[in-house]
Amino acid sequence: METRVAAISIILESPESVPMVNDILSKYNQYVVGRMGIPYKQRGLSIISIVIDAPQDVISTMSGKLGKLQGVSAKATYSKYIFGADE
Repeated sequence: METRVAAISIILESPESVPMVNDILSKYNQYVVGRMGIPYKQRGLSIISIVIDAPQDVISTMSGKLGKLQGVSAKATYSKYIFGADE
């Protein structure tokens, strides 16, 4: 199976979205390499960075589901290297 490493940046503008974000992240937890969350209390935001190693369609689906949530912005940045292609 070919996988890519990606970083997904998530900005939560609504505390009500937190449980839904966590549900999505739990669903894909087998692909998560690491997670860092930063509460930005002065602005009322939470920022989460996720590093994921997964097939490209899984990364796109996860990022898309997150970005469709009310009060949530999500963007994925991909590595150029495809793992498993020549291993």
